[in-house]
Amino acid sequence: MPELPEVEHVVRALRPVVVGRRVLAIEIKLSKLIAPTASSLFNRKLKGGTITGVSRRGKYILIELARKRALPYGRASDTSGAREYQKPARQQGLVLITHLRMTGKFLSLAADDPLPKHAHAIFYLDNDRRLVFCDQRQFGVMKLVSRTRLAKTKGISELAPEPFGEDFTSSYLKETLSRSRRTLKTLLLDQTKVLGLGNIYAAEALFRAGVNPFKIAATLSSKRTERLHQAILDVLSDAITDSSTSRVNLEQPNGFSYGEAFERFWQVYEREGEPCVNCGARIKRVTHGGRSTYWCPRCQPR
Repeated sequence: MPELPEVEHVVRALRPVVVGRRVLAIEIKLSKLIAPTASSLFNRKLKGGTITGVSRRGKYILIELARKRALPYGRASDTSGAREYQKPARQQGLVLITHLRMTGKFLSLAADDPLPKHAHAIFYLDNDRRLVFCDQRQFGVMKLVSRTRLAKTKGISELAPEPFGEDFTSSYLKETLSRSRRTLKTLLLDQTKVLGLGNIYAAEALFRAGVNPFKIAATLSSKRTERLHQAILDVLSDAITDSSTSRVNLEQPNGFSYGEAFERFWQVYEREGEPCVNCGARIKRVTHGGRSTYWCPRCQPR
């Protein structure tokens, strides 16, 4: 599953492709992608909208649109008596929320390009191109909400502060850890507590901080919490700025790939039995909370 750095790369690839473009029509080939919204309503709300921005909240991709909405008829009076008139159109702000889940991908295709397999949503744009959403495993989701309701939308409202935002401080992390009897690795994967870490980057952050993944969160000292806080920022920042962690080409339907971190970026993940890059001890792995957990027994003691 793509983690936050990979989703950020997708957002950056989408911006030059779709911002400023008007949506002419939408074709939904998999109804559960937008459930419970009906395809006809989905198309009616988006048709004619202009894409004004692409951003991210956690692992959710947010495509912002502005759409002119005609207001109801009113009444006015002049010397000839009452007459009907239509009020000027008003801009309606909408946000298309997309979660890629395991295999969701966006493609930018020309009008005559063949559709790839598993193309479940097609957005026809005003430059004779199509934005296509493909999803082999069919776990991806799309939801359309008004911009004013975005922060209160289920899935968005529960998220922890953005890791690079001003609210994600060492004090916030310390307070969050102090209220939990879960292990650190388990808590770091909870997007309502700490945002942006999947299995890979949680393991890497804990290794960089020299913190054992099985330590109870509430028992972590203030000094180690500060180290962990900085390690979280560093590992996510490095993954975003290092282009080797993600390959995003929206125009390659037959071999497109993204959301793939290269092994050279990992210092501990998937390195079971290999020597630690810091001390030479053998990296260990166990299944913890249903996922593989990697750590160095010497650099990350209990």
